[in-house]
Amino acid sequence: MPVKPSKPTPRRSEAGEHATKASPLSPKAPSSVAPATKPARLRRFHVAGQEIVLGDCLQALQRMKAGEIDVVVTSPPYNIGLGYAKYRDRRREDEYLDWMIEVATEIRRVLRPDGSFFLNIAGTSAEPWLPFELAVRLRSLFALQNHISWVKSIAIPGDSVGHFKPVNSARYVNRNHEHLFHLTLKGDVLLDRLAAGVPFKDKSNIARRGHAQDRRCRGDTWFVPYETVQDRLQKFNHPGTFPVQLPELCIRLHGKPNARVLDPFMGTGTTLLAAARLGARGIGLEIDPSYVAVARQRLSEGPTGDDA
Repeated sequence: MPVKPSKPTPRRSEAGEHATKASPLSPKAPSSVAPATKPARLRRFHVAGQEIVLGDCLQALQRMKAGEIDVVVTSPPYNIGLGYAKYRDRRREDEYLDWMIEVATEIRRVLRPDGSFFLNIAGTSAEPWLPFELAVRLRSLFALQNHISWVKSIAIPGDSVGHFKPVNSARYVNRNHEHLFHLTLKGDVLLDRLAAGVPFKDKSNIARRGHAQDRRCRGDTWFVPYETVQDRLQKFNHPGTFPVQLPELCIRLHGKPNARVLDPFMGTGTTLLAAARLGARGIGLEIDPSYVAVARQRLSEGPTGDDA
């Protein structure tokens, strides 16, 4: 009697048998689907009225409530090969962009309808299109309400202010600025432009032009100098910190008192330090325990601590 051939055993993908199933943490996932892997434990710390979460930012975001955040200020890994301890800052561009859209989708969910998302990112001479590629991808999630240039250094005859990483090539000029994309859900968020403004040099402008206070709009070019790359590395052992004045200006510009502020790529806690200075309630997500330790130390020293 001929042997009936057995049915071929289905092949599993390299990612495992649950690779094609929706994440159990996704709002669209059916409740009957079991998680492929047990979610990693998140550790929480509270310092100076600010909350720090140690763990993967996507997992932490997925556990946050919808619409609980007023302002997001963050500087994600730039995918340019910086020396992070717990993150590979050199992915394929499509892989990096897909990952960033995953994060941005969760940011959109936790952001209030009148919230602001300030995204600081820079390109390089080798990858100049990356910030704009990301901005285009984000069009399906956000409106680009303002595009701000963060100027880190300026050089004028006889003087220069600020620092930057020089470009050692005769083909390119030095990159003295980075992008700050102000993203909102519909592009209609009202801002407090004078709270993030600059004082009038000629004080007579205040009365002559009918201004109620000694401030004018800062515009879309913000000069915020900071320490040299080497100084920052020695100080924080982190390759991508920004000055505390930058998130301060973002929080002030959004203009909501007692705002709930999120930084999903907290690093050494600069955004939380800015939130503490302004009386805002911050939450920072960070995967590297060494950076969390630095952030806790900075916050414990008080909101008047270091300025970078």
